Amino acid sequence: MRIFRDHHDIPPDARGASAAVGNFDGVHLGHRAVLDLARREGMPLAVVTFEPHPREVFAPDAPPFRLMSAEARANRLAKLGVDILFELPFAKIAPLTAEAFMADVLAGGLGLNHVVTGADFRFGKGRAGDVDVLIEGGARLGFDVSTADLLGDITPVSSTAIRIALAEGRPREAAKMLGHWHRIEGPVLHGEKRGRTLGYPTANMSVQGLHLPRLGVYAVLVDVLEGPQAGQYHGVASLGVRPMFGENTPNIETFLFDFEGDLYGKHLSVALVDLLRPEMKFDDLEALVTQMNDDSMRARAILAELPRG
Repeated sequence: MRIFRDHHDIPPDARGASAAVGNFDGVHLGHRAVLDLARREGMPLAVVTFEPHPREVFAPDAPPFRLMSAEARANRLAKLGVDILFELPFAKIAPLTAEAFMADVLAGGLGLNHVVTGADFRFGKGRAGDVDVLIEGGARLGFDVSTADLLGDITPVSSTAIRIALAEGRPREAAKMLGHWHRIEGPVLHGEKRGRTLGYPTANMSVQGLHLPRLGVYAVLVDVLEGPQAGQYHGVASLGVRPMFGENTPNIETFLFDFEGDLYGKHLSVALVDLLRPEMKFDDLEALVTQMNDDSMRARAILAELPRG
């Protein structure tokens, strides 16, 4: 999948696409239905989305709500067969009038042939444009327009319901609505390296800016996305604030079963499969290690029942 982060200087072979327009947070089953509506024979399949998410701009003090980072969204869209991702900078798009967005971005900049949006799509400064404006503008500017039902209501799915399922520690229920495991993706960061002294070296990743699932220990599937150890592994992950050590910034620490190698700086995709237990504080390190041994045994048993891939 090719990714463009501006609407200027798009090469000729990336123009003429059929594009679904929206935020696509979570890329759930409703979003997939919109993508299917955008598939047109003889046209590249594209997604037009925005970064950061508009809600982060308009409500900067709101609690984190995103189900996916931009990296995770791009990876999921690529798996669904999207050819081109136009990930446009929202700060540059937000001041444009509805007419300018249609003429300068969709038609002139990206050169789209077909646009698919949700029925409630609003665009342009002050949210002045709606689907009727888009249809009229497309007729003048040379692109067709199709509309779907509300993105979250095409199937019995909504991003809100997915967030609730995750917050309550029900990742399998969230996965049914998403159409895939809920994943946390990003680079492995240097941590305190306590895990290796306990026999459980972990890959530490940030969850900053993301909606937090219920804090606790999970059975996980881990995709190492790059490097000589690239591939899928089973593992166990602790999502939380590490109360045993007085930390207070949430992160996710993942132990990969039967793995040897250095993952610092490598990008991982960690899929939450089952919540094993809530986050706990232990009296001493011995009790912590005993619990980690039990967590690992339970996670191995759960993950052994899943198909690979």
